[in-house]
Amino acid sequence: MSDVISTVADAPVTDAKGSSDAARIAEVKAWLTAQFDAAGKDVPDFEYTHRSVAHLYNLATVSQAKTQAANIVANDFRQKAAEYRSQAARIREILENVGLAQETLPSNVVSSAQVLANVANLLNIRDTELSSFLVAMGDISLRKTGVEEKRAKVQKESKILLDYTRKAIQRLTYLKRTLAQLEDDVAPCEAQMENWKTNLAVMASKERQYLQQYNNYKALLNRVGYTPEVNHGVLVEMAEHRKDLEKKTKPILDTLRSYQDLPPDKALAALAIEDKKRQYAAAEKYLEDVLQSALATSD
Repeated sequence: MSDVISTVADAPVTDAKGSSDAARIAEVKAWLTAQFDAAGKDVPDFEYTHRSVAHLYNLATVSQAKTQAANIVANDFRQKAAEYRSQAARIREILENVGLAQETLPSNVVSSAQVLANVANLLNIRDTELSSFLVAMGDISLRKTGVEEKRAKVQKESKILLDYTRKAIQRLTYLKRTLAQLEDDVAPCEAQMENWKTNLAVMASKERQYLQQYNNYKALLNRVGYTPEVNHGVLVEMAEHRKDLEKKTKPILDTLRSYQDLPPDKALAALAIEDKKRQYAAAEKYLEDVLQSALATSD
């Protein structure tokens, strides 16, 4: 062991500087030696660097502080145990003097006393007074009530969480079913989209065709002198006037045709023809005036 310690002492200290570092290294070595000697093992060889020394020094400080605190508590327990033993010896002596030694008591009394002592230890009381037992039982009852309240609260929260979990599982099942349905609908939807794409291409082609036809008809109307003033209403009105004029001129045409069946009289025929021509010219002029007035009204 001394050889190992001397070897460790001769190890190079790379980062140790000054007397404080040397003192720390000495404390660390002493602490390591004590710990490994207590375990029956030798201190392993390693290099004492500034970082390792600082870490080991902190460990040694904490260990020594805890060891000192444990020693204080242990000494206190030893002192209390000695006091309890002396008190027990005094009580035993008193009981023997009054004839109540443990050996002279019946077995049921000894058992009852042991049960009473066990209950006192369980309740963490130091005497067997009834008041102490009542206080301890009250404290246990309060603790039991608190535990029951916490248990009820935890059960309520567990029930709520279980309900949330059940709803989440149902929601997850519904989402999985919806996802499967959507995956099944992918192929028909893709086919329908392809059909729509084809129809869209056809409609675009038709649109271009109709636009070209519209431009052609527009150019044709421009060539024949169509103007926007000649709309459907004007044409309908002109057609109605034409029908009225045809009704008015029909009797005249019938009269002319009847004159053609008469025997030839040149003088009377010439006069009749001239009269009918004048009437026909007046009717044509009236028709022309009506058309002009209709166009003027549309303007």
